[in-house]
Amino acid sequence: MSSDQEIERLDALIHEEGAFTDRILAEMGKVIVGQRNMIERMLIGLFCDGHVLLEGVPGLAKTLAVSSLARIVNVRFQRIQFTPDLLPADLIGTLIYDQHRGSFSVKKGPIFANIILADEVNRAPAKVQSAMLEAMQEHQVTIGEETFHLDDPFLVLATQNPIEQEGTYPLPEAQVDRFMLKVVVGYPSKKEEREILDRMTSGQVPTVEKLVAPEDIVRARDLVRQIYMDDKIKDYIVEIVLATRDPASYGLTELVDLIEYGASPRATIWLTLAAKAHAFLRRRGYVRPEDVKAVALDVLRHRIIPTYEAEAEERTSDYIVERALDGIEVP
Repeated sequence: MSSDQEIERLDALIHEEGAFTDRILAEMGKVIVGQRNMIERMLIGLFCDGHVLLEGVPGLAKTLAVSSLARIVNVRFQRIQFTPDLLPADLIGTLIYDQHRGSFSVKKGPIFANIILADEVNRAPAKVQSAMLEAMQEHQVTIGEETFHLDDPFLVLATQNPIEQEGTYPLPEAQVDRFMLKVVVGYPSKKEEREILDRMTSGQVPTVEKLVAPEDIVRARDLVRQIYMDDKIKDYIVEIVLATRDPASYGLTELVDLIEYGASPRATIWLTLAAKAHAFLRRRGYVRPEDVKAVALDVLRHRIIPTYEAEAEERTSDYIVERALDGIEVP
């Protein structure tokens, strides 16, 4: 079979197998008005086995979106409200001493689920943030001397309020890098706001139905990795990431003094998988450059550390990524 025939076969397979994503999006639309970008990014994380950080002010339906997705996918769901007095044991579990038996037994925490909603994750102290690292990276937790593996699929969908909000703490850079995507959730449009008003004040609260099984998600993950990506697009991804580390080599001299640290190799991996998942949502068996550009900001914004000079000039990591995308030739 020639490469062109293989691409055609993949394209037909993905078009057929990816049909259930349209049903998920339609079902989510019953309870969430607008916010298509946020919902698609949550699905990309689910299909790539990558965690997603949702940032936005309170009241933008972040929590509702996560709980609705868990119900649609029909998996075990746990919502953990992060607070300043939360302890690591409240997250992963602890050892309980049984006086009658004279021994310890394990009481598992809420982290033992398929989809975890870490609500307002930046309100918890550093010890709790550290406790999440092993679960997010290794899909396992350690209680006492025993290690427990988490069920597949396992996904952390975390929400956080902007750092300027009172009572929040900046997440450790090591933990932020564990999130595949950081999605900034914006306000709805005027038309969407009116629809929200009509829906939520009518007296009938909409609900979602179970549509797919965990096995469907695992199969979708296998299909996403099979999606064809041309070598030119792979080179394009590498050049985007390298431009955040050494912008001068790509003629982006204005960025030289704005970047303290560029994106890590983890960004290259996630950008590749996210582009494939974006193509999957479009029911295509191959990646286009626009797939890469569509997800680049969400993959890279939290992996680039601007300098003090950039902060003084109010140049954010979003600005740096956008300039890098503008400066790299599209294949």
